[in-house]
Amino acid sequence: MLSVRAVYCRLSGGHVTSSRLTPSATALLLHQRLQPHAAATQTWGLVNHRLYSEDTRVSAPPLEMRNDLTRVKRVVVKLGSAVITREDECGLALGRLASIVEQVAELQNQGREMVMVTSGAVAFGKQKLRHEAVMSMSMRQNLTNLNADRNAEVSPRQQIRPPSLEPRACAAAGQSGLMSMYDAMFQQYGLKTAQVLVTKPDFQNEFSRSNLRSTLSELCKLKIVPVINANDAVAPPPEPDKDLAGVISVKDNDSLAARLAVEMGAELLIIMSDVNGLYTAPPGQPDSRLLNTFSPFNADGSKIVIGDKSRVGVGGMDSKVKAATWALKNGTNVVICNGCEEKAIINIVKGKKVGTFFTMTPSQGTPVEVQAREARDGGRQLQSLTGEHRSAIVNKLADLLLERKSDIIAANQKDVSEAYNQGMSQSMMARLFLNDQKLKTLAAGLRQIADTSHNALGRVLKRTRIAEDMELRQISVPIGVLLVIFESRPDALPQVAALSICSGNGLMVKGGREASHSNKILHSLVQEALEPFAPPETVSLVSRREDINDLLHMHEYIDLVIPRGSKQLVHQIQESSQHIPVLGHSEGICHVYIDEDIDPDVAFRIVIDSKCDYPAACNAMETLLIHQKHRQGPLFDQICEKLRNEGVDFQPGPRLSTMLKFGPSLSASLRTEYSAMECAIEVVDDVDEAIQHINQFGSHHTDTIVTNNEYNADKFLRQVDSACVFKNASTRFADGYRFGLGAEVGISTSRIHARGPVGIEGLLTTKWVLRGAGQIARDFTDGSLKFLHEELPLEEVNGASTYHKVSSS
Repeated sequence: MLSVRAVYCRLSGGHVTSSRLTPSATALLLHQRLQPHAAATQTWGLVNHRLYSEDTRVSAPPLEMRNDLTRVKRVVVKLGSAVITREDECGLALGRLASIVEQVAELQNQGREMVMVTSGAVAFGKQKLRHEAVMSMSMRQNLTNLNADRNAEVSPRQQIRPPSLEPRACAAAGQSGLMSMYDAMFQQYGLKTAQVLVTKPDFQNEFSRSNLRSTLSELCKLKIVPVINANDAVAPPPEPDKDLAGVISVKDNDSLAARLAVEMGAELLIIMSDVNGLYTAPPGQPDSRLLNTFSPFNADGSKIVIGDKSRVGVGGMDSKVKAATWALKNGTNVVICNGCEEKAIINIVKGKKVGTFFTMTPSQGTPVEVQAREARDGGRQLQSLTGEHRSAIVNKLADLLLERKSDIIAANQKDVSEAYNQGMSQSMMARLFLNDQKLKTLAAGLRQIADTSHNALGRVLKRTRIAEDMELRQISVPIGVLLVIFESRPDALPQVAALSICSGNGLMVKGGREASHSNKILHSLVQEALEPFAPPETVSLVSRREDINDLLHMHEYIDLVIPRGSKQLVHQIQESSQHIPVLGHSEGICHVYIDEDIDPDVAFRIVIDSKCDYPAACNAMETLLIHQKHRQGPLFDQICEKLRNEGVDFQPGPRLSTMLKFGPSLSASLRTEYSAMECAIEVVDDVDEAIQHINQFGSHHTDTIVTNNEYNADKFLRQVDSACVFKNASTRFADGYRFGLGAEVGISTSRIHARGPVGIEGLLTTKWVLRGAGQIARDFTDGSLKFLHEELPLEEVNGASTYHKVSSS
């Protein structure tokens, strides 16, 4: 009798002669030699140099952030029994399994090395053996069952059922069918598979373990997907972990996947089950929340609640957590996710928040759920303060900005230096930079907010006498808790904080990573100003970008999300927010239209200021529209010359480009927000065409007309559909400070309660307060009382201070 290796050596002409060729690799090569059509299409000349029992384990530490998962090369996917087994536990959920195979194949074809650890052999075999058992029953037994199904009086005990099936026998009967199915599925994507059956003793013997590593490594190099399962036909019963040497026992497919992932140096292990991941409490309870990130070595790691195991399989969530913890400790990243979720594997590798990501890095600071709850509580305390006390907090913050300006500027210089070294654009650097003048302007804006907000809360907006001794009032109240997300601009943090404090709202703020040093010190000043009157946690700084997605799902704590930044940021927040309204603008494509009848000097001043005063601002001019009359006159050339002298590059629109024999290249798009010393220029026939152009290509932010024609001005102001529309004024006036609001939490181009620069008024909502004297609805239906619905004056309840005039200073 020839050995397997000897048979292969004869078939291959005796070329493979090394005694170090592993038996498992030899068996694989023999199988592929005997079945050439199933063999991988690879050059076998390198076999002698690859199929040895080399240790391929990687000692690199696990990744710290989800975003780093995009770089993983070798991935182990473990499919739990509950994922691929049908509800009746007899057979496989083929649609679900096909979706998982498609995802694995996609990643494999992208160049990653995918390995599958699968359950399902018992379920597959049970389906086959149960059919055989039914066929072996006598006709009398089957007829008895048929009558029992039709006759409700026949109890289940009187029915004759097929004999119970021993799991090992089911595994033996199901392994071949399970593997054939995987092979057929992967062939649809041009991939080959190889089956590897292992048992616990394979991991206890160093030689066997070494052979297993080299076999799996070679399969990965040959672009073959290994499909691994415990050999349940011969596997001994599971034993308790004997973890004296820090090695997890192989007693289920969770521990098997963890051992395999570590043995073969996989960077990522995905454990798929029928739950979404780890929860703070049993799923379904009101206070239960999915943990997107979990550090098992953190102090809170022992506080999670582990539920019962799934309906099928020998593992459970406890088994998964133990396996994940052991794998993480030994250098493999782990995500536990729901295998029924669409594109779960693909999204995990893209770094998206799917399931629970296990990390060695303990969570820094307070969990965001606690931060949100504390912001809610702090906001209610702010609401209970007097207007003078809230104003005092903001005035104190303004003082601190000037007193600590050297510390602020030093921290800001760190951010600017790091941004410069990373190649940040000049426009973004301008937003990031802080100096003495910016801090003075910022402090002045905060004082303006404080001086004009004493009566912001509790102001009566409507007053009605419903009936005798019944008065209804509509009063202003805070929205609740705001989540403000901004990029680059650190001066936005104290502005937003001041508006939130004076409006009685709790605040959670997330600044850009590029301004981390500046944001940290500015946030500390906000908390210092709060402390005498309200908890410092009323305004919280969110430190991790990964926490934003969690907050966007906490509709029980967060009431309004305000993103300030790029179009991409705003759209991403709008798509991710779950049941929380989003207030913001996506772009600042602002226009200046020069009409036919104008004062040239006014036009020059407005155009230059709108573009050059602060080109990175969202209210800077991005497109200049010129009446066609000026194209042939001196005004057009003079404006172009002045823009060039300021260093502005301009791109002609489609119509203007046909009029220029020589000039710049055609603008790529008239919907471009340049945020730099660059703009588009286009020619229009009249004010009607200018209005049409702005409504079509603008972002509904800010647009202005330069004209001496009152009729054209009125038409422009009425028909341009933007948040801010001006006549003979720079677009740069679209600003909360310049509007007399002190500052703005953002500029809204939405068509909801707040539009344009959003100050304190945009952060308030209302509630109805009814004062009665024991009346009931029946009093009015039976005619005992009558409705009056009489409007009452507001002056006597709000007082003269409601109409406080803003100082021009």
